[in-house]
Amino acid sequence: MENLATIGVFGGSGFYSFLENAREITIETPYGHTSDKITIGDVAGKKVAFMPRHGRNHSITPENVNYRANVWAMKQIGCKRVISPCAAGSLQKHIKPGDIVFCDQFVDWTFGRRKDTFLEGPLVTHISAADPYCANFREIAIKSCEKLGFNFHKKGTVVVINGPRFATKAESKFFTSQGFEVINMTQYPESYLVKEMDMCPLNISLITDYDAGLVSDSEPVSHAAVMEVFKNNIEHLKELLYEIIANVKEEECVCHSTLKNSRV
Repeated sequence: MENLATIGVFGGSGFYSFLENAREITIETPYGHTSDKITIGDVAGKKVAFMPRHGRNHSITPENVNYRANVWAMKQIGCKRVISPCAAGSLQKHIKPGDIVFCDQFVDWTFGRRKDTFLEGPLVTHISAADPYCANFREIAIKSCEKLGFNFHKKGTVVVINGPRFATKAESKFFTSQGFEVINMTQYPESYLVKEMDMCPLNISLITDYDAGLVSDSEPVSHAAVMEVFKNNIEHLKELLYEIIANVKEEECVCHSTLKNSRV
């Protein structure tokens, strides 16, 4: 099963048309079923694998996504880099709906309710999460976004809540006061598991709303409003993904030796 693709993408159902010459495969994993089949196709001359993290019918809630199975499957087919586009809320006024944020940090607010590691022994392994996203991959994304002229932010901290409920006003106010920029329900443990598997993680947060409406005096977030903004910007996101993938070079990264450098 190795070397079927070099770049993986987790995302929503709107990305299927992103791939050319696509075919679907099913991967069995030691961690159970993946969210869906993996679709493999061509993008800018590269083999790319796509999987909808919530399933193609958006039937899997954030806390029930089998993140380990999904990430393991991407590794199994040969992916070296994984892109995680996601809808996200803004916690700061200068980050506006429609903007893109390339997060460089996360704060896990899921309180251990998700299976979040492959490394359960017997060999003790400690993966550093000091820099949870790949700096090299993020730099490629930043240059790609600059070329396209989209509004974006080079870095930011995403606080990951368990979901499926949105944050209360009190929680949102607290997150804003801590200086966090983005709020989302899926970036942990997805991005961290990608790093555990010696792949490069990249986040693309598409800002759909001001969380709870606090920093802009707008109406509190609703799922319908989130999806409306996301759908309106999905073509921009496809353009960005194409540009990023086109600019990726087949070269080694420190992320590819994460496991080797973390053994006790």
